[in-house]
Amino acid sequence: MRVAVFDLDGTLADTAADLIAAANGALAEAGYGSPLDRLAHRAEAFAGGRAMLRAGLAAHALADAEAEVTRAYPRLLELYRDGIDRETRLYPGVEAAFDRLQAADWRLAVCTNKPLALAETLLARLGVRGRFEAVLGADSLSVRKPDPLHLLETIARSGGAPERAVLVGDTVTDREAARAAGVPCVLVTFGPEGAAVARMAPAALLDAYPDLPAMLERLVPARPIPT
Repeated sequence: MRVAVFDLDGTLADTAADLIAAANGALAEAGYGSPLDRLAHRAEAFAGGRAMLRAGLAAHALADAEAEVTRAYPRLLELYRDGIDRETRLYPGVEAAFDRLQAADWRLAVCTNKPLALAETLLARLGVRGRFEAVLGADSLSVRKPDPLHLLETIARSGGAPERAVLVGDTVTDREAARAAGVPCVLVTFGPEGAAVARMAPAALLDAYPDLPAMLERLVPARPIPT
């Protein structure tokens, strides 16, 4: 079976606003105000909770900023869980693209560096969890992207093989995981880095989800039916 594996944050859904709100909440409770800006810190939002906390603490001359990050991180996760879909939405055209891919016998999966419980919750809230044969998060294995095992195990649990799979992502983490796994990578141009992802030389660049089914067909053509 052909398998289309998707990253989640910045690839399937724009989660930045809810992530930043959770980070600002955790920082405010720790006495550091709400320093993160929804536009200026989008890249940090897609880099993970600890990256947001580090960015928020950067203006403070702390002797041990990393200890503060460690202390604030569990509260960030709690706040994010409680407000996980206040503003988060799927990117336009995602579900229609899923319809076309599944009609062409593609299996769908998610490989994300988001904690698994949060990924499962968000996909369910967005109404698409049932689309995926497998969902693996940051804590599903002992490794995570860019380690290729994270991607390869996602493909295997979906009933596929690397030579018949594609990873759709938005960052260098996805590009490097795909490269190491020997899997073609499509990078979206509407994620945190925009069109600058072209410098990573992925197999293809995706500007809008209506273009995805034809793009994946070119990368992994359907095998002819034996006669």
